[in-house]
Amino acid sequence: MELRPALEALKARAPFIPEIVVVLGSGLGLLADRPEAQRGVSIAFTELPGFPPQTVEGHAGRMVFCELEGRRVLLQAGRFHYYEGHPMELVTAPMRLFGRLGIPAVLHTNAAGAIHPGFRVGELMVLRDHINLMGVHPLRGPNTPPGPRFPDMTEAYDPGLRAQLHEAALATGQRLQEGIYLAVSGPSYETPAEIRAFRSLGADAVGMSTVPEVLVARHEGMKVAAISCLCNMAAGMLPRPLAHQEVLQAGQAAAAGFESLVRAFLRQ
Repeated sequence: MELRPALEALKARAPFIPEIVVVLGSGLGLLADRPEAQRGVSIAFTELPGFPPQTVEGHAGRMVFCELEGRRVLLQAGRFHYYEGHPMELVTAPMRLFGRLGIPAVLHTNAAGAIHPGFRVGELMVLRDHINLMGVHPLRGPNTPPGPRFPDMTEAYDPGLRAQLHEAALATGQRLQEGIYLAVSGPSYETPAEIRAFRSLGADAVGMSTVPEVLVARHEGMKVAAISCLCNMAAGMLPRPLAHQEVLQAGQAAAAGFESLVRAFLRQ
């Protein structure tokens, strides 16, 4: 995917170089509708050459340059998913653009299914590490300089940013879990047998996004943190089937706590 036209279009509209990007996952996009965001510069994905419209409910499909809690922030409301049939080059294209724009850090968010039996629906989990079972790697193919051919992922999720998220949770009186996120390609939810296997691998939550973007953001030299909203218990954890509407509703119910956490994090 040729990114130069999209990068030039983004540079032409950007009012500043943000200090951090906040990627808003399923059901967590309300932050992009707040008054501070409304006063900012909003760019639809479709205004960037090569970017198609969003197709998943709960993903607005726009980028908003705004000031939140005294910080210059870029809110990415929505994302592209591999399960939609998009190539990995498009799924991770925003991270390439942000790296080339000079943004130093990104906070990813997503909706995930809880695997850890001690976790509860509606809680937030900061990612300590991940397991990539999507069956594809976004860095496969010719290397994209200046990133290294074999980037180190020992600390894919920045310890300093993770500590700041925990401090923000304490400041807002929230319980913030920490764990390992396992990524699958989707779009079907996992089987109970798969969830049992994932638990034996050490996974605490499972989802269908984020990991490709994290890999590319790190390849671009950006610091990364990530939060999962545990919007359902994974398959087999409870005696009922899973549904996307349940995920959206749980995300909306957790939105207030998520927003207060992000604001406290930005104030730090």
